[in-house]
Amino acid sequence: MREQQEQQNIADNTEELSFTLSDQDIRGISEAVHAQDSDTVHSILNDLSAPDTAELIAKVKEEDREELIAMYGDALDPLVFSEMNPELSRACLSNMPTHQIADIVTALESDDALDLIEPLDVRQQKDIIRKLSSKTRVALEEGLSYPEESAGRLMQREIVAVPHFWTAGKAIDYIRAATEDLPEEFFDIFIIDPSYHVKGQIPLNKLVRSERKIKLEEIMTKSIQPVPATMDQEEVAHLFRRENALSAPVVDEDGRLLGVVTIDDVVDVIDEEAQEDILRMAGVGNDDLYRAILSTTGTRFRWLFVNLLTAVLASLVISLFDTTIQELVALAVLMPIVASMGGNAGTQALTVAVRALATKELSETNTWRIIGKETLVGSLNGAAFALITGILAALWFTNPMLGIVIAAAMLINLIVAGFFGASIPILLDRYGSDPAVASTVFLTTVTDVIGFFAFLGLAALFIL
Repeated sequence: MREQQEQQNIADNTEELSFTLSDQDIRGISEAVHAQDSDTVHSILNDLSAPDTAELIAKVKEEDREELIAMYGDALDPLVFSEMNPELSRACLSNMPTHQIADIVTALESDDALDLIEPLDVRQQKDIIRKLSSKTRVALEEGLSYPEESAGRLMQREIVAVPHFWTAGKAIDYIRAATEDLPEEFFDIFIIDPSYHVKGQIPLNKLVRSERKIKLEEIMTKSIQPVPATMDQEEVAHLFRRENALSAPVVDEDGRLLGVVTIDDVVDVIDEEAQEDILRMAGVGNDDLYRAILSTTGTRFRWLFVNLLTAVLASLVISLFDTTIQELVALAVLMPIVASMGGNAGTQALTVAVRALATKELSETNTWRIIGKETLVGSLNGAAFALITGILAALWFTNPMLGIVIAAAMLINLIVAGFFGASIPILLDRYGSDPAVASTVFLTTVTDVIGFFAFLGLAALFIL
């Protein structure tokens, strides 16, 4: 009996720890919206957290979403909109009155407010900004002036900065008294000189443990790494990962403190960049789930058109050996194996190289070592699969020479796949292109062309 009770408690706790809404919950809310049962809808929305509400809006049908926003938009926590996918947030806000969006922006911290209006078109941004207070207006206009995906766009302007000559006690008293002007959450206080240059920072836990009479300059950490406002957000994420930082000051060209980047924003950046790289390798975008059909189709068409051109190139190589294929039909059966294995092996090497570039683990000092390793791995796998496919092909078509030809082609293509899979992303990165976007196209072209040419060429030489 006791064991059954413990199992039931575990099951109950598991249900409580669920981080997603059930389909039944979503259907219930949709039905309440359709029935215009205002009390039920308000009751449900009040019980949901901001992430849960954002998930609800993302999962309901488009017409239900529009009705929910139109009828109950005022009841939504402003944080709901900052939790949404940017394209979904833009779609929801585009149908809302400007004054209502301005109220939402005003309720958010500066970094979340900037994230909210960033996806909107310029005209709508200006209309919203005109309805904000002068302080909020200046902060958003300044944020929008920085490059996209930079620390200036990412930073929070609500900061805790105090003079270096203060004592710990005075700093603590200031923090207690200035609650309205402080960010909701912060991890460090920054020590500045009269010109607002950052001299150091003190973790909040270290401050509260210090004696009241001790001066801040005696306990501050001086070896800090301020983040330039123009630094790319990927570089910021790398800095946080390397230093295990919870927050970092953002400075202008003269080194004056502008704001702070916190770990919660960096986690979002890491997640966003990782998703972006994965999706770009397939030619799709982060917002494809919520974008209009024609817009999504157009974006994917361009990528598929490039792939069509590479496929035509591979077909041209095959056409050079059409007579050879006609005389030995087994070649048509076996040649996709060589190209496919090369593509898959190359993708493995490519993935390792792209990740190493993204995490800054790859530099000029170890570039050739990485390329050499992937080429050697390709060679060893090539030898193993050459033996396997050679034996299978020889037995299948009772032709030992055919087995030798496909074995040789397999070895050649996997060596090429390892070399180019590692080197293509590095070359693209050196010349300023995004390796996550273009690497796959180049790699597929190389492995297809080399694979077909090696297999059919060797067959023409040694079999026919």
